Amino acid sequence: MTKLLSGKVALITGGAFGIGAATARMLAEQGANIAIGYVCDRQAAKEMIAELQALKVEAKSFEADPADTLQVNAMVQTAVAHFGRLDILVNAASIAVCGQVDNPDADMQGLKRQQAVNFCATASTIRTAAPLMRDGGRIITLGSCLSALAGSCGLADFTATQAAMVGFTKGAARDLGPRNITVNVVQSGFVNDELLDPLAKYPTPYKTAVPLGRPALPEEVAAAIAFLASPAASYITGTVLNVDGGYSA
Repeated sequence: MTKLLSGKVALITGGAFGIGAATARMLAEQGANIAIGYVCDRQAAKEMIAELQALKVEAKSFEADPADTLQVNAMVQTAVAHFGRLDILVNAASIAVCGQVDNPDADMQGLKRQQAVNFCATASTIRTAAPLMRDGGRIITLGSCLSALAGSCGLADFTATQAAMVGFTKGAARDLGPRNITVNVVQSGFVNDELLDPLAKYPTPYKTAVPLGRPALPEEVAAAIAFLASPAASYITGTVLNVDGGYSA
């Protein structure tokens, strides 16, 4: 039986861990060849590639610091040159540095790195990938429901970078629509992984904050990304899909 994404190539930044890794698995299970970007853990990337190759697809990792737009752009170009095409781009690399705005010791470097990784690098990746992407392609960015709801103290900087990406996505969807390239954001809420969850260090109880009463599994967020990457989502663009258990309701 032909798989939905057979012959397609997907590039996933932040693809060695968490939601990015779960997305890579799901797209590979649908037949897509996978390129993953990673920043420092070469062993984790190597293990992820072996796991994807076991699914009988071509897979390769590419190292790039997401805060360095030159490295990120080179990664995109190298991945496309290696695979010969690009059909799906998933921006899953993100960081969160928490701290209240009235703290005189607030880390401005933390703000700058969040801007660099969460907004600038993602925007630059899309700008680099779009001219290389085939018409009818898919671009999905992993965001956070905190873009519209800070939800707790100490998250102003992170919220600002997430909100910026929503605005950029809507504009990019307009720009790329004539080529039938869709551009969307999947926003997670609480995730069952402290590495991925900027709210993990705060004492907001799941049972009162989240109507479903629990954090998401990375695979539950990845499923939404995989849907937007599929042929079934061909008429969805410029939208924000919350996968947050009702946290933003």
